[in-house]
Amino acid sequence: MIAQGTAPALKYTAQNDAAEAIHVENLHKRFGELHVLKGVSLSARDGEVIAIIGGSGSGKSTLLRCINCLENPTSGIVRVNGEEIRMKADSHGHTVPADRKQIERIRSKLGMVFQNFNLWSHMTLIENVIEVPVHVLGVKRDVAIAEAEKLLARVGLAEKRDVYPAYLSGGQQQRAAIARALAINPRVMLFDEPTSALDPELIGEVLKVIGDLAREGRTMVLVTHEMKFAREVASHVVYLYNGLVEEEGPPEQIFGAPKSERLKQFLRNVG
Repeated sequence: MIAQGTAPALKYTAQNDAAEAIHVENLHKRFGELHVLKGVSLSARDGEVIAIIGGSGSGKSTLLRCINCLENPTSGIVRVNGEEIRMKADSHGHTVPADRKQIERIRSKLGMVFQNFNLWSHMTLIENVIEVPVHVLGVKRDVAIAEAEKLLARVGLAEKRDVYPAYLSGGQQQRAAIARALAINPRVMLFDEPTSALDPELIGEVLKVIGDLAREGRTMVLVTHEMKFAREVASHVVYLYNGLVEEEGPPEQIFGAPKSERLKQFLRNVG
């Protein structure tokens, strides 16, 4: 579902010399005996929109959380802005970050938007948006406020700057969460099914904001169940099945001429 009157994004096809913003290679993730990711590889170059689709339990959200260092990969390589995230084994044999300062630096290049907004309930919208720039990145408060006001206006929430999240609709909260993610001026935006917690009538307003970012050439990795939207904004689509990349390619191929029988069945089920 997409808001009526929202034009499809102008898709960006990366050239060979475009810088690689995200690189994932042979990524595995286990939770005890559960093997969630079984050797996933993907990349996103500057300006690309990578849409990740697949059924429940396919590993989509886990992949995104490994990129953002919210989960520690069991093995494999993740590079952000050309910098490989260094991991080590702890005393129990679990994989953990080798350098916490590196993780903080990596996260400062990634804007993350979650399924359930994750706004700080005790803060107004303007306070939510300036929190990380001021207290983590060291931006002067007046500078951060000026930028936050621009971002809230950009997502259609200028008049809600002093409102607490509890007094907003789900769509408004998610648009505020996008503004908060943009406040760190990230190299890449990561979206983890940003409309899954919304009522149907609120989905379009959030998709419009994301579509506007795509049209601006913002690099994004987007986990979504909105197939029509993925077809319109993505430059590359990755279909995950049971922790593996079953098929990938341009949206015209994935949605118009899928090769995998599993992908064909998936598209029939969600269509």
